[in-house]
Amino acid sequence: MNFAIIGCGRIAPRHAQSIESIPDAKLVAACDIVPHRVESFVGKHGGEAYTNHIQMLERKDIDLVCVCVPSGLHSTIGQDVARAGKNVLVEKPIALSVEDAEALIHTCEEQKVTLGVVLQNRFNPPMQDLRQLVDHGKLGKLLLGSVTVRWFRPQSYYEDGWHGTWKMDGGAFMNQSIHHIDALQWLMGEPYSVFAYTATLAHTMEAEDTGVAVVRFKNGGLGRVEGSTITYPENLEGSIALFGEHGSVKVGGTALNRKVFWKVEGELEQERELLMREEIDPPTVYGYGHREQILEMMAAVKENRPPSTSGPDAIKSLRLVLAMYESARLHKEIFL
Repeated sequence: MNFAIIGCGRIAPRHAQSIESIPDAKLVAACDIVPHRVESFVGKHGGEAYTNHIQMLERKDIDLVCVCVPSGLHSTIGQDVARAGKNVLVEKPIALSVEDAEALIHTCEEQKVTLGVVLQNRFNPPMQDLRQLVDHGKLGKLLLGSVTVRWFRPQSYYEDGWHGTWKMDGGAFMNQSIHHIDALQWLMGEPYSVFAYTATLAHTMEAEDTGVAVVRFKNGGLGRVEGSTITYPENLEGSIALFGEHGSVKVGGTALNRKVFWKVEGELEQERELLMREEIDPPTVYGYGHREQILEMMAAVKENRPPSTSGPDAIKSLRLVLAMYESARLHKEIFL
């Protein structure tokens, strides 16, 4: 299956490296509006360089396009890809508004192409194990879910023209914490309401660098979200913990890749095994899940089915983040 990448910034190398590691996948083209950036990118990863994505999409040999542009362009560029008859794998979040997300979903359906959204941490083995626990009811009723994202970004990160802006990015909730917020609703179920506070405490930027929220879920459980980019001098924690009637579990590490504690009724021996086993964190918060995400997307295209992180699935975490922003702006509880 032949791939192209649009946008050669921070996350694009992870896509390229994942494609390189898959025997029946090949990167044939890449595009970026900055000529030297795309030339450098294809020099490292292969493929032909373009500075105009419409021109690149005229190629007949492209099967699947990874959209790695700023978040505010996900919907527009994704729709261009779909109209060219190519399958679309767009980075998180699917879009910055529900309207834009729905437009992308509709265009992909209309053009009969497959749409996937990158939520790579779902594919990590500890997260898959946690999903199995929930699906098989081993935790019993889920009572409380807790998400913590304590990361650091220097001021220079927000001076590239788009990070931290409302038009192209959002803040700590929308950009850095959305993987963990997605995991919270993926595991706890449909949210009922949310109340949030946000603030810009340590950076000069439009959006927030710190946010806290409480969530009520339709199953009666509660949730807590803490997300920030202020934990000087480095990323300290990105985790999710679930507490149920029959167990308490926490997955953390660099990229939701490590079982921090795992105390489940009938499986207490596993706790000792976890403490004895050395686990290696990935070098970045992106983790190792992109390869599995791309493999699953390839299978979905071949089998003509939606991937597990389809547009309608990814829009759920977008709605929750937008509700947090609305709550912080209006200073009241928002019902979903």
